[in-house]
Amino acid sequence: MNIKEMQYDLRLKLNKLDSEKYKNIKVPEQDWKLNEAMHLLIKMIAVPRLDTKVGFEQTQRTIDDIRSIVVNTNGLSAVSYSSNSYLVQLPDDYMYLAGFDRIVATKGTCREVDMELIHVRQHDDNAEASPFDSSNFEWRELNVRFFEDGLRVFTDGTFSIDKVYMNYIRRPKFMHNAEDFVGGTYTALDGSVLTGTQDCELPWQVHSLIVDIAVLIITGDIQMPDMGFKQMKVKITD
Repeated sequence: MNIKEMQYDLRLKLNKLDSEKYKNIKVPEQDWKLNEAMHLLIKMIAVPRLDTKVGFEQTQRTIDDIRSIVVNTNGLSAVSYSSNSYLVQLPDDYMYLAGFDRIVATKGTCREVDMELIHVRQHDDNAEASPFDSSNFEWRELNVRFFEDGLRVFTDGTFSIDKVYMNYIRRPKFMHNAEDFVGGTYTALDGSVLTGTQDCELPWQVHSLIVDIAVLIITGDIQMPDMGFKQMKVKITD
């Protein structure tokens, strides 16, 4: 579905409940709820915090559902950050990590050696102080950690990091139907002026599910009596 069809489906499902009650839900509000539903779906697939057992790359279906926003990098450059770490700036559209292809390191005459990532460490982890868990060139093992300024790749100080080849899930474009709003344009909450249309970037097979989730969010916001039924519908559809 394109954005116009998604909004039509959204209004149709809401207006079946009360044809007058939802006429005040304007185009920008419909856009906002559809985008909220899309991001919720991405989170459920990419980094589920509940035990869904269908996380990203667990089944082909989940891969297919968000494959259009998975980015394969051509190698992100690493710069020296401290005596035992290198910093990799994350792309501006980075959302979630999908995985690492390879991390290239150099030590002396051993150049462009592929290293193995052994852990994405948490911030309370003292792995680098442990000889059994610390990064090691000879064992081809590395630890990485995410910070606000980017990805830190740790070394033991005797080797350098050249490039990091990683896959990540990017932020999708804000889908909208500004064309059908008064004057054919409106200003988004971030200050950007929207004109024309922007369709959903996710594959077609999840568009109807996104609409169902958006309907669920709206009915939940106003505490409609049939919210439980819609929750069940989304669960079945997913």
